[in-house]
Amino acid sequence: MVKPPEVLAVIQARGGSKGIPRKNIRLFAGAPLIAWSIAAGLQAETVTRVILSTDDEEIAAVGRQHGAETPFRRPAEYARDDSTDLPVFEHALRWLADHENYHPDMVVQLRPTSPVRPVGLLDEAVRLLLDHPEADSVRGVVPAGQNPHKMWKIDPQSGCMHPLLSVPGIAEPYNAPRQALPPVHWQTGHVDVIRPGVITQKHSMSGDVILPVLIDPRYTVDIDNPSDWQRAEWLVMNGGLDMVRPLTGKRLLPARPALLVMDFDGVLTDNRVWTDLEGREFVSSSKSDSMGLTLLQKAGIPAVVLSSENNEVVAARCRKIKVACHQGILDKPAVLKQMMEERHVDPNQVVYLGNDVNDLPCFPMVGCAVVPADAEPEARLAADLVLKHCGGMGAVRELCRLLLEQPGH
Repeated sequence: MVKPPEVLAVIQARGGSKGIPRKNIRLFAGAPLIAWSIAAGLQAETVTRVILSTDDEEIAAVGRQHGAETPFRRPAEYARDDSTDLPVFEHALRWLADHENYHPDMVVQLRPTSPVRPVGLLDEAVRLLLDHPEADSVRGVVPAGQNPHKMWKIDPQSGCMHPLLSVPGIAEPYNAPRQALPPVHWQTGHVDVIRPGVITQKHSMSGDVILPVLIDPRYTVDIDNPSDWQRAEWLVMNGGLDMVRPLTGKRLLPARPALLVMDFDGVLTDNRVWTDLEGREFVSSSKSDSMGLTLLQKAGIPAVVLSSENNEVVAARCRKIKVACHQGILDKPAVLKQMMEERHVDPNQVVYLGNDVNDLPCFPMVGCAVVPADAEPEARLAADLVLKHCGGMGAVRELCRLLLEQPGH
């Protein structure tokens, strides 16, 4: 049998990012930013190893949690603001050769700042380089949004403009229709595949013969600042893209649910609050939700509210609907763990209904995590089930109905 090529994917994530501090481990659409690139490497059929190159122990720990190897720490001199890719990859290949006698056949670069990758892209890029032994590398590109043949340079002395590029056979390309100009492409950070010798011997991240792997421009994302981050999250949530995602394996509602744990604001309310001149607060709730909870508890499935708020409105509403309430909870996971132990319930039979980022740590502790339709994007992506109704508008009643339909009840 022919041994398959050894393909190493390297993700570089230094700790000192300035534009978005700690961006590499900040939650992007429900998962740390680096998790999206790690998932791309792990899910590719052709990639045999995924390594995270970082100078930061916290980033390394998050990388390991999501399946990447962290066999070394990147030296500080390769983790500065002005550090380029080449010394980072030279260091990684040199360390692996010296310490593990490991010599990959190909190296894949996955930049964390381009997390929105089409399914199958990495395998397409690797196989393209395999099929073309004359090539040094493969680089992901998209059609350029702006054509450089219509770009200008301004002479600092005269103040006059001169065309950036010329086109043989076209006297004034800047006045020509776009269709008459040569097509141009923009390189992205989605994927680069390089032969190791190009890095270690030619001291280049691309070499001389570079092949393109064409990417649908809908996947074009390069996160440099907070506004880029917001646009990219919107794309992930609403773009309908067939993309690699780190959050897989959605769990079903337990067949025999034993406990429902809920947040309050945004779950039993529509997340709005009214305040009068004396500081008294009022919230909006659904009577349909309270009926659902009554039916649920009559069927032997207790419900509990776990709220970070410490507000009489929360307590009053919970008394009205006869639901146990824990308020002012800053460490929800700890209280949830204690609650399940005291009630002697199997965590796999517990359902958690939340709507915001402070609920995320509780999701993996239970059998099924559920969110209303209008939950925050991170919560919707991390949840096992997204309801059709919004918070305070029937979401709880919808979930109660689903729980009562389970075979165990």
